[in-house]
Amino acid sequence: MKTKILVVDDEADLELLIKQKFRRKIRENVYEFIFAANGQEALRALTQHPDTDIILSDINMPVMDGLTLLTKLQEANPVVKTVMVSAYGDMQNIRTAMNRGAFDFVTKPVDFADLETTMDKTAQHVQQLRDTLRAIQENNILRMYVDETVLNVMARPEFEHTLMVSETVQASVVFIDICGFTSLSEVLPAGDIVGMLNTYFDQMVREIIAQHGHVDKFMGDAVMAVFRGEYHLDRAIDAALAVRAVVQANEYTLPDGSKYQPQVSIGVNTGEMVSGNIGSASLKRLDYTVIGDTVNVSQRLQSVAQPGQVIITEATYELVKESFQCRPLHEVTLKNKTQPVMIYEVVA
Repeated sequence: MKTKILVVDDEADLELLIKQKFRRKIRENVYEFIFAANGQEALRALTQHPDTDIILSDINMPVMDGLTLLTKLQEANPVVKTVMVSAYGDMQNIRTAMNRGAFDFVTKPVDFADLETTMDKTAQHVQQLRDTLRAIQENNILRMYVDETVLNVMARPEFEHTLMVSETVQASVVFIDICGFTSLSEVLPAGDIVGMLNTYFDQMVREIIAQHGHVDKFMGDAVMAVFRGEYHLDRAIDAALAVRAVVQANEYTLPDGSKYQPQVSIGVNTGEMVSGNIGSASLKRLDYTVIGDTVNVSQRLQSVAQPGQVIITEATYELVKESFQCRPLHEVTLKNKTQPVMIYEVVA
């Protein structure tokens, strides 16, 4: 990997000397040198070359000296590291330089073998710093795509060695679908559709997080959320009711002047399910999710729910009837179920 080095010195013959001493590494594309005659020129060069790794700077220069340059570098380029190369190698200058952020100090006349070792050491440090910053950035991006619960699981020491290991958990699952949203794609531009959908999703997620649930996945215009821990069923239903309220409070004017007021259909189910990574470890494509009959029933309850309804089974009703106002509806035959299921609507 090529190291880009900015040399800041007002000695006219230094550029030629640098190019002669490091000609092999320049030819092999290991080093790339750029030059400036003072600190002010160096700041302009950093603007033009933001990928600079190292600065080799003299102290005594016109316009802006090297010690002043050091005070400007944190703002100009916080990653680049500076090695002072100066005949003024007394302890006071060395201390001032280091206190202002210099990475190292080389005295003139220059021992070029020592300078090369110093540059390589500095370049390695800069690369480590860049790797760390990139990892932080990637982690921040990852947090936009992966739920906090999944990240916590990934942080476990044994995670790498137990990728395909699953566990059985007691939890509640909520499926939420925005009713009639697909038909909007016939009358609205794709950009408007995506913008509206993201707005609704953001509102839903806020309510799910408020009840300490996590979003398992987005599926078209639907959301699957999972709730674990104490009172997971109560929190799941509270989140479902809150999502219904916040989404239905929206109103959108269509191009023909008509109004679109979104509604959601919601299915909630609770019980035992399997939690773990589903996918291919060989392909390195995994989905940390929950599966099982409890999850399937939740999705099928949502599919029979009418706009504005939060639907649960009779078994779930028995668990929450003292906490929520519900009303019986009727029996339904859910997909892949041989026996009809009595369903209830959670009113409040």
